[in-house]
Amino acid sequence: MEKFTRLTAAAAPLPLANVDTDMIIPARFMKALSRSGLGRHAFQELRYAPDGTERAAFVLNAAPCRNAQILIADRNFGCGSSREHAVWALADFGIRCIIAPSFGDIFSNNARKNGLLLIRLPDEVCERLREAVALAQFAPLTIDLIDLRITLASGEDIAFDVDPDDRRTLIEGLDDIARTMRHEAAIARFERIA
Repeated sequence: MEKFTRLTAAAAPLPLANVDTDMIIPARFMKALSRSGLGRHAFQELRYAPDGTERAAFVLNAAPCRNAQILIADRNFGCGSSREHAVWALADFGIRCIIAPSFGDIFSNNARKNGLLLIRLPDEVCERLREAVALAQFAPLTIDLIDLRITLASGEDIAFDVDPDDRRTLIEGLDDIARTMRHEAAIARFERIA
C-alpha cells in the first residue's frame, strides 16, 4: 500500500449528502476482479449523461478538478452497501483523501484497508472548505498527516484528528497483512507453544 504522509493536490467540492456506494460505483461495473480501470466508472451517473457524454456541470469533469486527489464531501459519504469496489474506484480515479462530516462505517473500514485517508470535520468547516477552494479557483491545498493539518492556498491551517492506528497504518503504508506481520515474533512464539 502506498504511504501517505503529505499530499498537495487539487480538491473538488462535492456538496452532496448521503452519497452511497452505488452512486460511487454502480453495481453493473462490479463484475471485474481487478481494481484497475474502475476509476473510469466512479460517479458514473453524475459524470456522464445516458448517451455517454460528460456532464459539464459535474465538478470532476471541470478542468481544475479533473485530476483532483481530494474530495470535500458532505455528511454520510460512502453509506449504503459494503462494496469495497467503491473505494477501489475512487483510488483508481486518483482520490487519496476525502474530507466530510461523516462516513459510512463499512466504507471507512474499506478506506483504511486500501490507503484512502478519511478526515472528519464538522459540517460548517467542510462547507467553509468547499467555499474556500472554489474562491481560490481550485488552487491545491495540502493535507499533512504527520502534523495533522490542512493548509489552504490562502495559508490558513485547519487542524484535524485521525484515529492513531489508522494514521500509523497510512503513514507506514501497511495493509492488513503487513499490520499482522508486525507481530511475527509473537505469532512464532505462540505457534511454538501451541
